[in-house]
Amino acid sequence: QVQLVESGGGLVQPGGSLRLSCAASRRIFSNYAMGWYRQAPGKQRDLVARITNGGSTNYADSVKGRFTISTDNAKNTVYLQMNSLKLEDTAVYYCNLEIYSVVAGTRVYWGQGTQVTVSS
Repeated sequence: QVQLVESGGGLVQPGGSLRLSCAASRRIFSNYAMGWYRQAPGKQRDLVARITNGGSTNYADSVKGRFTISTDNAKNTVYLQMNSLKLEDTAVYYCNLEIYSVVAGTRVYWGQGTQVTVSS
């Protein structure tokens, strides 16, 4: 079992920046992907960005060039640097971890969510 603890959400003005952090409770020794999803009121939860243990990344088109995902393997932590924030970035952001195992299959874990509000 893995727990994910998020931090870094808050209120920011349009054009501002925030950095989200998500710390896993233990090191992952299997192949995995960590990422961030977001869910605005009345909308589905959508992928924002994800990164694999091999370093491959992918981003939603709406955040390309503004958001950057990175990891600190020594701290079992994934970060989401969000720059040039827009009103439409307002949502609850959820950390996601997918662990891939031939034996156990794919295991998925979620953080509790952190609110990001972009408002003037």
